[in-house]
Amino acid sequence: MLDEGLAPVLFAQREGRVLEVLGTALPPAVVVGCATGGGAPVDTLALPTDAYREEDVTTYERLRGLLRRAVTTADTALLGRVCTASARLHQRLLTKEELPLLEAIAAETGAAGVQIAHSGNVAGVLFDPALPHLRPRIRRCLHRLERTGLTTTRIFTTSASTPDPENEKVSTHARPRRRRDRRPRPDTPRTRTDLPAL
Repeated sequence: MLDEGLAPVLFAQREGRVLEVLGTALPPAVVVGCATGGGAPVDTLALPTDAYREEDVTTYERLRGLLRRAVTTADTALLGRVCTASARLHQRLLTKEELPLLEAIAAETGAAGVQIAHSGNVAGVLFDPALPHLRPRIRRCLHRLERTGLTTTRIFTTSASTPDPENEKVSTHARPRRRRDRRPRPDTPRTRTDLPAL
């Protein structure tokens, strides 16, 4: 997802193979990342492989189609809805106790949605870079995460352009950038980002 020059893909993590290239780039988004579960590691291979019901598979197929559309049309709002729906559906397999809280923070701050790792402890609140008053919204999100004890890992963008202070629309739909990203760790305090003066 975040390697320079690679397109966003759907992959089979246990088999290590790409199932589908979803498009050329992710929709533009600002992601406020955090760690769930106190940052405790998750033994991915210990997760059950047969826990999904037939209706879950059907729902994931529908979400996959919507994700494909979000990527090809650069629709950040649709990306947020798909991520949130996928996070809710995955609760039966790997419960994130913080998911309702993350959804509440997203709703309070006008975020597009939330995302969770289906095989780990990483989560994030997704914002549309074109959202009015973006920086105050992100500041409020950071304060809420901090007050509730969720560790913020990093803030990053999926677009080559960072929105300006007046929240002009991001004009490019480009590859994710990693120039100042740092490897997320559960014990990492808030890190510097490409969004100055938060």
